[in-house]
Amino acid sequence: MATSTDARSGGFLEQRFRLSERGTDVRTEVVAGVTTFMTMAYILFVNPAILGTGDNGLAFPAVLTVTGLVAGVMTIVMGVVANYPFAIAAGLGLNAVVAFQLVGAAGLTYPEAMGVVVTEGIIITVLVLTGFREAVLEAIPVELKKAIGAGIGLFIAIIGFAGSGVVVPGPGDGAAVLGRGDLGSMRVGVFFIGLLLTFVLVALRVKGALLISIVLTTVIAIIANALGGGGLWGDVGIAEVPSQIVALPDFSLLGQFSFGYLGKLGLLAAVLAVFTLLLADFFDTMGTAIGLGREGGFLDEEDRLPDMDRVLLVDSIAAAAGGLASASSNTTYIESASGIAEGARTGLASVVTGVLFLLAIFFSPIAGVIPAEATAPVLVVVGFLMLSVTRELPWDDVTVALPAFLTMVVMPFTYSITDGIGAGFVTYVVLKFATGRGREVHWMLLLSAVLFLIYFAIDPIQAALGI
Repeated sequence: MATSTDARSGGFLEQRFRLSERGTDVRTEVVAGVTTFMTMAYILFVNPAILGTGDNGLAFPAVLTVTGLVAGVMTIVMGVVANYPFAIAAGLGLNAVVAFQLVGAAGLTYPEAMGVVVTEGIIITVLVLTGFREAVLEAIPVELKKAIGAGIGLFIAIIGFAGSGVVVPGPGDGAAVLGRGDLGSMRVGVFFIGLLLTFVLVALRVKGALLISIVLTTVIAIIANALGGGGLWGDVGIAEVPSQIVALPDFSLLGQFSFGYLGKLGLLAAVLAVFTLLLADFFDTMGTAIGLGREGGFLDEEDRLPDMDRVLLVDSIAAAAGGLASASSNTTYIESASGIAEGARTGLASVVTGVLFLLAIFFSPIAGVIPAEATAPVLVVVGFLMLSVTRELPWDDVTVALPAFLTMVVMPFTYSITDGIGAGFVTYVVLKFATGRGREVHWMLLLSAVLFLIYFAIDPIQAALGI
């Protein structure tokens, strides 16, 4: 309970974010918010790289600006409106759909593809306002919610291993889907040093362990780059002292969207394009919120997130905002778990993260110093923390355990939260009906499973229809 002194010193922040009620303080929230930003900073460079693909790709500086702008504004809104330490940014996977499917395969221009994103964001916002999106979430069995959280933990861990170069695509002869990276490279060496450092700091319960790990590992990477001449021992990310500190932002992409995709694709193909993005965004956020809520201890006894409607509303608006700014659909980020693991319990951490995103569009050279090798160890540790929930699953009931297992393993193996949720939903419904326990399936879960079957069959459906 906060003392009178705490209330006076905390002032507005204490009253607005209920810090003492959630067992936290300003320092903890600030450190956690910085940790989340440093873990997510890569999106400032990855999103422009993806949306800049091809001859008609978007300009890197302009995409970096709108990526940081939308992420910053919407993350602050999430913190203020929902009071949760959930950060928002351009969704990986969703931006790939825009660049490679809508623009690359379907032949849309980027403004037209962003029009698809805006449409999807508007529809999903309506679904939130009508209560439909939250109703679907309530229909998900508690066991599957736990599996979703654990699956996200595995997903976060493999993102860390892949981002560090430890895990790479398997050889082209089909002998392996995944392969071991070059363990002799300095890049991987820096990662392992950072991983052991993170393990030690966490084991010693050092306050700010994850943030300290990111900073120290970044310093190690800078030294490795300097000693290696920028490549003697292999590339160590982009951990180099920047030649400049300030870079002017480029806001030219704001408002560059068009609904011309309707005429170019035709009604049916346009509907399928919107549906693909909609379903991915719909369940990706729900799964992420469940996982983050469990990690932060926000869920109630029925595994529900209080004020979930606020989280979903902000996230839905962020999807449309991403399209309006040509940053691609924005969504709640699983990397927020790094800040939660650092002690974040309120939206103040999100405000800190959002402000840093806004500052990053002016100080992008500094933001680019943090390499994947410095944030990857944190992701691995967070994955470990989120996986602990598996001990609560009913492993003796295969109608629940098998769908839970599929949910957990499909996420990292397909690099898609949505695919993992879909695999779990479909399997759960099939097994319940096959064993005569169909009455245990909520009709919304049944509807979701049917929609996922369409989602998984989208390519053959399009091929059959000649679109």
